[in-house]
This record gives sequence, structure tokens and C-alpha cells, in this order.
Amino acid sequence: MEERRPKELGVSFRLRRLAAGEVLFRQGDPVFAVFQVASGRVRLVRHLIESRPVVLQNAGPGELFAEAALFADRYHCEAVAAVASEVRALRRRSLLDAFRTDPEAAIRFMAELARQTWALRDHVALLNIRSAEERVLHYLALHAEPDGRIVRLRGTLVELAAEIGLTHETLYRSVRKLERAGRLERVHGGTFRILATT
Repeated sequence: MEERRPKELGVSFRLRRLAAGEVLFRQGDPVFAVFQVASGRVRLVRHLIESRPVVLQNAGPGELFAEAALFADRYHCEAVAAVASEVRALRRRSLLDAFRTDPEAAIRFMAELARQTWALRDHVALLNIRSAEERVLHYLALHAEPDGRIVRLRGTLVELAAEIGLTHETLYRSVRKLERAGRLERVHGGTFRILATT
């Protein structure tokens, strides 16, 4: 890994390249860094005892992940590259030292944590929607472009199903029902147009 020091982060990092499907760290591994996606996409997955894996985060370019590792000894989930990706590994000690000497760096980091907290709350609310069709539509509305209608998925439908807590079969059926009801249109590939939310 090559070490660099970006102005916007205020701390040095090592750039790590990951192949699609490569595991960056596993649940229970000792903490060695906090990460930021430089390019590509990284999924954080929690393996529970009696259920299928749960996707906690689908991090894209510029997004931090495993930030809770600042105050933990072990990772509480697994990080897997969804596609070929590059991540910045930010050493815990470097970050904490930067926060002590540069209040602006600490504020920027806190702002990112606040944004991720809002996203997590939206995700929890989404998972509490009982109707699969409404859950799908709610997810798409949360991730729509500024026009509120067009949605370009960051991954596959199988990945989306895992992220919103559905089997892929249930997701496919829900999309078809929404299309038949005139509430959703699949433009092409992973791009959808929301036609009606109610």
C-alpha cells in the first residue's frame, strides 16, 4: 500500500486496491484502520447467528466506513469490495492525533458521522416497513436523483435485496407488482423511474 497525505482529510493514508469480491477485513478481526472509499463500492456485512447476512452499509466514493473502529478493538462486521475498488486506510492513531491538533478536521469528521447517522435512521425506518412493495418504493424514493423520479442503483438487484432485507425472489416479485400497478418503470438495467409513490 502506498502512503499519501490528502489535504482534504488532514491525515496520511495508505491506498489499498481491492478486486471485486475481495475481503478487506472480517468480522472479529483486530482493528487496524478506518476507511474511505476512493473509487468503487464496498459493502459492510454483519453475520448473525440464525439468519442470512445483513448489509449494514453500501459505501461509495468519498464515504467513510468502519468509523466505529476508532473506539473498538475488533471489527463488528465484514468489508467486501462489491466491485473493483480503491480504499484509503486511515490509521486510528493518525486520525485521533489530527483531531487533537486540528479542530476543523474533527468537525469535518463529525459532520460525516452525522450524515451517516441520518442515513442509518432512514435505513432502520425502511426495514420496519412490512409490505415488500412499499419497502422497495421507499428505498427508491430515498435514493432518487434531484428530480425525485429517476433512480440509478449502485449495485445489482441481488445486492439491493440484501440491503433492504428481502430475498431476491421477493424483490423481483415486488418490482413486477409495482410495474403492473403503474407505480414504477424499469428504464434499463439498474435504472428505474418512480411513477407514483401512493
